[in-house]
Amino acid sequence: MTATSTWRGADSREVVVTGIGLALPGVATPGDLLGPLPGTGGFDPATGLIGRELRHKDRASRLALRAAGFALHDAALADAEGTFTGAASETAVVVSTNLGNADSVCEAVDTIATSGVTGLSPLGLPQTSSNVIAGWVAIRYRLRGPNLTVSNGITSGLDAVAWARNLIAAGRAEAAVVVGVEPCNHVVTKILGEQSTDAAVAVVLEPADAAASRGARPRATVTGHARTRNLAEALASTEATAEDPVGLWLTDRAETAGAGAGRPLAAARRVNLEAQLGPLSGALGVLQCAAAAAHLASGATGSVLATTGGPHHDATAALLLTTPPALRPSAQERGQHP
Repeated sequence: MTATSTWRGADSREVVVTGIGLALPGVATPGDLLGPLPGTGGFDPATGLIGRELRHKDRASRLALRAAGFALHDAALADAEGTFTGAASETAVVVSTNLGNADSVCEAVDTIATSGVTGLSPLGLPQTSSNVIAGWVAIRYRLRGPNLTVSNGITSGLDAVAWARNLIAAGRAEAAVVVGVEPCNHVVTKILGEQSTDAAVAVVLEPADAAASRGARPRATVTGHARTRNLAEALASTEATAEDPVGLWLTDRAETAGAGAGRPLAAARRVNLEAQLGPLSGALGVLQCAAAAAHLASGATGSVLATTGGPHHDATAALLLTTPPALRPSAQERGQHP
């Protein structure tokens, strides 16, 4: 397995994060992810997952719709009525989830086993599609760009951000809504072997020039990505080096358990979101992207490296995020001359 993509220094469009949306209990703002978590407030599933527009939808889709709505408002791409105001025909939806509709699939299988196919409800069948979450987000906001779901295990969240970035850089889309979502239910808990976490996060990606032209506020630049067999290769592929210090390293539990830090990251601050929130699966990488954007938008120095996977997985992914153009110091501020 080799690196799938490396962008730093490439002749391509710079892609930035312009919106963040969270549907995550106990987390009110993206800045809360940098810890310590407040533990209270934030999204309440009991009241936030009801409403006419959420009827006949699985739990993961409802969580995703809420997070996507928050992100689009944050990016100033939706009005007060929730109508999308951007280029709908050129906006992509990329969803990362590994277990999002597992409960719907299991329920359908149980129904077939006990009552046959005639026992299935036509209203429930769409929920068994692996792309149902991305489909509902696109339908709700009438987004007609590329639409896909990434479900490839521990690296899926970071891979989804990379896919969205590549769609924009290649001219296939002018913006993308990236959603990472995993629901809390008995099926997911049984698969994971521990209590699952209701988690949905969405980020909006746009070309830096397009964001600037409409006055949007960029939070971070998506600079490099790699999906490789081990962490050392991933670090090399994203070109995270001592010459460009990593100020924040977002890890997962596998890396913390001993995946090998690498010298360039020896002094980096580390944040493990799963240690604070519980298992996140496909939502982890997108949530790391949101935390990175909050860190960089706060004026912090240094880049942010997000990594998932380790020696006990079949792959490792790394995503490098840097300060967006609008937040970078000028030559004069750096004590240099143009």
